[in-house]
Amino acid sequence: MIVPVELVLPVIPLTAGMFDTQVLKHVMLAGPIVKLVLLLLIGFSVVSWAIIFLKFRLFKGIERNQAGFARAFAEGKSLSALYEQAEKGGKSPLTEVFRAGYLELTRIQRERGEASQAGRTAPFPVENVYRTMYKTTHEQVGGMEDLLPFLATTGSATPFIGLFGTVWGIMNAFSGIATTGNATLATVAPGIAEALVATAAGLGAAIPSVIAYNYFLTRIRKIHTRIDGFTAEFINFLERKVDKG
Repeated sequence: MIVPVELVLPVIPLTAGMFDTQVLKHVMLAGPIVKLVLLLLIGFSVVSWAIIFLKFRLFKGIERNQAGFARAFAEGKSLSALYEQAEKGGKSPLTEVFRAGYLELTRIQRERGEASQAGRTAPFPVENVYRTMYKTTHEQVGGMEDLLPFLATTGSATPFIGLFGTVWGIMNAFSGIATTGNATLATVAPGIAEALVATAAGLGAAIPSVIAYNYFLTRIRKIHTRIDGFTAEFINFLERKVDKG
């Protein structure tokens, strides 16, 4: 038998609407423990999405500022001009690492100038500049990793919190069956459905958090690699200046 298309199509939105209504009904009829679990999962989810939004904005700005600064360095601008650009332009881990190295370099040059005036010859400690930039690099990486542990915690903990709500709801469902003595599908299904909502909520909070956590870690790794490459180029530049000087 061929069913006309016009008789089938209206069923889809109607079924979806009924499903949404049933889910909401299960949530409203859930016990206090399951409702508490759902509230906790909603809190985890809201905070996680706020962190994801903030980190997206942060990394977008970092990559834009780093690209402009790296391009200026590759064009051979003077260190003082680069420092001025780092001061006036947008902040990023790369500019902060350069700024720390430049300030250490100017301090060394000032001390060597004072030693030269006093008739002493002081070596040029390039290693000091490297250690300063290395320290700043790890501080910047640590700053980029702020709040990411919450995403990791959400990704690992919320499925189990949801599972706890599910187990508790199923226990209550079977307890009700034992009390009434009625074990038909019509009496079992609503209680189990209420309980399974908690599992779905736990997965709904965990999946975006895990994806975002791994994504942001990958971006941090790339930024860290870029900073390490820039530091190596900067130190090589200083060593060439020392050899010539």
